Amino acid sequence: MNNRFEETLYDAHQHVFNIEEVYFEAKSEHQHIIIFHNSKFGRIMALDGVIQTTEKDEFIYHEMLTHVPILAHGTVKNVLIIGGGDGGILREVLRHKSVQRATMVEIDKAVVDMCTTYLPAHSAGAFNDPRLNLVIADGADFVRTSKDKFDIVIVDSTDPIGPGEVLFRYEFYNACKDLMTPGGVIVTQNGVIFFQPDEVKNTARCFSKLFAGWTVYTAAVPTYIGGVMGFGWGTDNAALKAIPLETLQQRYKASGIKTRYYTPEIHKASFALPQYVNELIANALS
Repeated sequence: MNNRFEETLYDAHQHVFNIEEVYFEAKSEHQHIIIFHNSKFGRIMALDGVIQTTEKDEFIYHEMLTHVPILAHGTVKNVLIIGGGDGGILREVLRHKSVQRATMVEIDKAVVDMCTTYLPAHSAGAFNDPRLNLVIADGADFVRTSKDKFDIVIVDSTDPIGPGEVLFRYEFYNACKDLMTPGGVIVTQNGVIFFQPDEVKNTARCFSKLFAGWTVYTAAVPTYIGGVMGFGWGTDNAALKAIPLETLQQRYKASGIKTRYYTPEIHKASFALPQYVNELIANALS
């Protein structure tokens, strides 16, 4: 067995992890899945050669993709999660007592099954919550045909390759908008901006046509090296981007949720973008 995992995301740059133990490896109907142990990051899952999540720092990504839109919105009852088979987003969503229903659409049941078995801390029992509606289906097909309405749409997709490619198209985002309640918010993972600028550029072009209030916010996740990770933000309520800090503090305290990365102050700061990102977005729209 090769004791090194060499990520295949970039042509000219590679992220390499030592493998101490392989817990699971197989080819599902949709993709190659491996879950292995690394002494620095703990248990790691990769799909089709690309690292998806690690035990060590998953909380940063999952907290920022969840609590930022939910606490900015303020009255969330129904949430749609596209992807997210590891259960981390679901775990954070269901920590909010106001959430009455979380619909999670994952294309690959094998990911859910293997993560429940080998990455149980990610979901922390969330798959057993009665508020969950788990749908094993293609996310693009679901949003095109669903008649339900959601306050928050969280797109926890892989990179725009393989099964995740369709989740970066204008048609998909437009269908998501049709499912959103007035003042609803959609957030998307958009990769490491420095190395994957096309993801943010594509989101900017799509969201600028769809939403009155759209932008990008960021967080630094050690696993996803190369700078800050970008998250797309779309809503027709432009004021949600600029919720006062005092309001966020009140909502955070009232939630009773204890976070490891998210704070109201981090929430506010995450919308302040580096100049190269501002220029990237401006050039994409010019």
